[in-house]
Amino acid sequence: MQAKQNNIDRRNFLRTVGAAGLGSVLVGCRQKKQAEPNAVEAQPAQAPAGQPTKAPPKDQLAQMPRRKLGKTGVEVPVLALGTMFNLVDNQIVLRSTLKYGVNYWDTANNYAGGNSELGIGKFFENNPETRKDVFLVTKASSAKTPQEIEQRLQTSLKRMNTDYIDLYYAPHAASEPSELTDDIRKWAEDAKKRKLIRYFGFTTHKNMAGLLAAAAKLDWIDVVMPAYNFRIMQDPEMLAAIDACHKANVGLIAMKTTGKTTLERFRQPIETEADKKMIAHFQQRGFSPEQACIKLALQDERISCAAVQMENLDVLKANVAAVLDKTELTQTDKDVLAEYAGVTCTGYCAGCAHICDAVLPDTPYVSDIMRYLMYHNSYGHRERAAELFAQIPAGARNKLLAADYTAVEARCPQRLPIRELVAEAFAKLT
Repeated sequence: MQAKQNNIDRRNFLRTVGAAGLGSVLVGCRQKKQAEPNAVEAQPAQAPAGQPTKAPPKDQLAQMPRRKLGKTGVEVPVLALGTMFNLVDNQIVLRSTLKYGVNYWDTANNYAGGNSELGIGKFFENNPETRKDVFLVTKASSAKTPQEIEQRLQTSLKRMNTDYIDLYYAPHAASEPSELTDDIRKWAEDAKKRKLIRYFGFTTHKNMAGLLAAAAKLDWIDVVMPAYNFRIMQDPEMLAAIDACHKANVGLIAMKTTGKTTLERFRQPIETEADKKMIAHFQQRGFSPEQACIKLALQDERISCAAVQMENLDVLKANVAAVLDKTELTQTDKDVLAEYAGVTCTGYCAGCAHICDAVLPDTPYVSDIMRYLMYHNSYGHRERAAELFAQIPAGARNKLLAADYTAVEARCPQRLPIRELVAEAFAKLT
């Protein structure tokens, strides 16, 4: 009877947040301690390195749990604000994150055509005292050389009204270990000496296992940000690479934790029997599928933080509620997600670009196109998807149109209908 009552209370907790907001729900929420070693504990926000931790005010909202970010030693909230949207006109999201201890802000030079960084700069201009409380992260979008990386960094610093970046990613969306050059290492070390950045790393969407394995052997990589979700967790090679980075004390930030699909026909929340089964299971448990996915990523304690796009207060509150809720996913929950991953795998590109590239060496953009379609179909970022697609050289686009995808489709572990997806991309993104 008590277990049933706890489940009802948890369900009400997660649902009430959407209607009443965290202000009325979390202050009185009991943060009972769990015996399990992976339990997530809510804590007061940590002070920046070198500064004393102050006791939180009595009326402060429950704060995000925090974990150490690899070799940096910095404690970051387990939930980060992903900002692939215009923040110039959305300042309330930035202000609200700080109330809940979500002070890790992740942006990039090219997000929202620069309006993501400009929005952060606007916030710091109006609230200069908050800069010291934010762990600010940005990326050198499209930069390949140290000179280009430097240019992106200087632009980002100016846009965001700050003298330094806490964590800087370059390359942004690395695809091969060969991109982690010695010249970039020297640039990163110099940027640290100039106190323009505190820590350095890279992000990756494809060939992730190989890049993570390479990062584990490079002592100058502080943090890596790969896609990591219930679909990718089915790949033993990826899990081994995550473990290698963790053992090397490389910080790991998970992105794309909900495993959204590429195919538009998978967009509807309830489309197939597999969708209905998965959604019904987690509704009974008291979670939305998205909340369950975030919880699953964070139950892996090798992951320091999950960076999740949160464009409005409802999404922010729902995600914060999911993290603060103490219930861990069971093996049955994990099995449900694993089964769903298998049934819907033809709608998701796992980023194993080396397979596509080996078959079509003259058109190394197949997995990129899959990602752009995901932005368009599942995230609704149509302008960004079209902008990225337009960066594919015209000659390569012509080859993509003429290519025979039979051999690629035969080798694709996800059984993606690649020919169909490429045609869809050309129809929607040009």
